[in-house]
Parts: sequence; structure tokens; C-alpha cells
Amino acid sequence: MSDQPPSLRAAANRTRHPEKAHRPDQAQPKKPDWIRVKAPTSQGYKDTRDILRENKLATVCEEAGCPNVGECWSQGHATMMIMGEICTRGCSFCNIITGKPEQLDPFEPGRVAHAVAKLGLKHVVITSVDRDDLADGGAAHFAQVIRAIRHRSPDSTIEVLTPDFLKCGPEALEMVVEARPDVFNHNLETVPGLYPSVRPGARYFHSLRLLQRVKELDPTMFTKSGIMVGLGEDRQGVMQVMDDMRAADVDFMTIGQYLQPTPKHHRVDRFVTPEEFKGYEKSAYGKGFLMVSATPLTRSSYHAGDDFARLRDARLTKLGLA
Repeated sequence: MSDQPPSLRAAANRTRHPEKAHRPDQAQPKKPDWIRVKAPTSQGYKDTRDILRENKLATVCEEAGCPNVGECWSQGHATMMIMGEICTRGCSFCNIITGKPEQLDPFEPGRVAHAVAKLGLKHVVITSVDRDDLADGGAAHFAQVIRAIRHRSPDSTIEVLTPDFLKCGPEALEMVVEARPDVFNHNLETVPGLYPSVRPGARYFHSLRLLQRVKELDPTMFTKSGIMVGLGEDRQGVMQVMDDMRAADVDFMTIGQYLQPTPKHHRVDRFVTPEEFKGYEKSAYGKGFLMVSATPLTRSSYHAGDDFARLRDARLTKLGLA
């Protein structure tokens, strides 16, 4: 079976490297030992890959070049990326294809649910490309996927990592929340001062408001957000993002090292040390987050199942019920 994802990557209306994201004149610093990972070779990795291929599913693990794919897939964990493999935006940090997406596949929710059941996932993370071409940003499709998984694997917990629904009305977010995922994640990605160069199609305070609105719609739903470091931010900026997230009542924060996908993407400003990550973790807990994951290899869905269990325990402890 082919190792290539199901899409035709050479289509004329797609590109991995939008011109506005080019940084060809600046080489990135040498990658330190603490950020290196082994190539995936295990049978578990191959089994997971085959199940995803059989169900014609894309994953952000492959599309975004996640460094943890070998570890996660060897354990049967994969973050499925719905609504195609082509994004309508061109963020300078991201390796996902930019261009004109295809129409939504009405059978995709069922295939996702089938794969979740076959993989035996106790906790599943569902993400997507940005779909600014759709009136609801793909919110109804997210809701259909959540309901399909609930029907097929009622004991599985579900985490969604959504776009910002920037060009949609409030009903888009409401559709996703009404489908009752266990965790609603939307990443801020970086500090606000870097948005023009890193995330030009997004708006920092809109994303914050999205997370805050989730809590207003359902105060019991866990919310989560993450940023990358090493893009050119400073510590003061990271601390401000933490404060902003807490003001929006975000429960869980992730912080990971940015890795430059290609020389044409935003360059790595520096590699943040493990000791600095520990300092960020301590500060975040001090600001009131229920759960924090801050390591060089942290990604939104890395160890998401184990983290979700700890997140629930932390809430119970805070409520005096543990």
C-alpha cells in the first residue's frame, strides 16, 4: 500500500509555500539534541497508517510534519484532519497545502467514526484545515463527525481543534459546541505582535473571544489553546498570552518549539531550552491553568488522552470532589 496521502499533491491550484511565507535569505539555527526524534519504523506505526489509508483519511500528523508521528502512531493514536487537505489560508509557520479546497465529502464523518472504532481510541482528536470558502467554516461538518463518533464509539472522549470561524456568524461556533465535544481546542499559535507575519489571515482577539464564548455557551466544556515558541517572541509576550487565556477562562495550555518545515517558511528564531519550558510550565500553573504541557516536542494532540484524564482529575480536585 502506498505511503502517500490520498490527495494528488501536484495539483495546479495548490501550494505548500505561499510567497508571503518565504524566508529564503535566513538559515535556521542548528537543531539541538533535545529536539531530535527517531524515524518511525514500528509495526504499530504501520498498522495505524494502514487503517487511515483504508478509510481514506488525512492526518495533521503527516500534513504538518509532526515530529511525534512515530511515537503516537506506534500506539495507535492519530489526529484526523477533516474537510480535505487544502487550506484556504497561508500561515507562514504551517506546511499544509494552501489553495482552493474540494467539496466536502458527506461520507467522511462515517469513515472517521469507523477508523476511531477500529483503532480502539479512548480519546480522539479531530482537527481540520481552514475552510473560509464555506459559509459556516465547516462547523456543521465538525458537528456531524462528533455525532458519528458518539454513535459508533460512545465511550470515546472527543477533542476538537477547530479553525477560528473568522468569516462566519456566531451560529457556526454554536453548532460545534451543541455537538458536545469533551474538549474544545483552538490555538492562538503565537503572541499578538507576530500575527502579521506568522498568522496573517487570523485575528488574535477574535481567537481569544472564540475561546471565551465556548465557556459562555457551555461552562462545563473544557477549553484548550496553545502557542509555539522560537518564532521571535519574548518571555513577556508569552506571559501576556497566558494572562489573556486565563481571562478567557481557558483550562489547558500547550507550549511547544516551532520547527521550520522548509527553508521557505518562517525561520526559527531560536531553540528554547528545556529549562525555559519548565519555567513556562511553572508560570502557567501559577496563573491558574488546570493543565499545562510545555516541552520542546509538545504539540496540541501529543499525549492528548493522558492529558485529558489529568485535566478531569484536576477539575475534580479544584472542586473538592477528588
